[in-house]
Amino acid sequence: MRRAAVTAFSTVAGVVMLLSFKPHHSDSPAATAPSATGGTGSPSASASTGGSRTGSYTGSVINTRYGPVQVEATLKGGRLTAVKVLRVPSENSRDQEIARDAVPRLTQEALHAQSAQIDAVSGATYTSDGYVRSLQSALDRAHG
Repeated sequence: MRRAAVTAFSTVAGVVMLLSFKPHHSDSPAATAPSATGGTGSPSASASTGGSRTGSYTGSVINTRYGPVQVEATLKGGRLTAVKVLRVPSENSRDQEIARDAVPRLTQEALHAQSAQIDAVSGATYTSDGYVRSLQSALDRAHG
């Protein structure tokens, strides 16, 4: 009985620690660069009532081991409606193959989750990380 109580307590403590974990976001100049819109994102329409944003917001360029990744998020009434990939690693056929497989899956997950809190695609870890970080920067700009 005592062993069960210790196991349950340890499990609960572990879950609490995981839920309180805040991911580290690098804001170093090497990790990000100004976007094509001057680094602030430019909404194609002004904010509607209630603070809901509508427009397209360009994310930061994220330099990965295999090349830069950059996305543009489109919001309508505060909801993520599209993610356009502006840059992905494409120097060789393997990079192109990885992007061709990973990007649609990442986009589908982001639209379903309505956030950048999505899982990486297996085999495309660096591209996934760049996608998530660029998307998060675009969403941060949208929510100002």
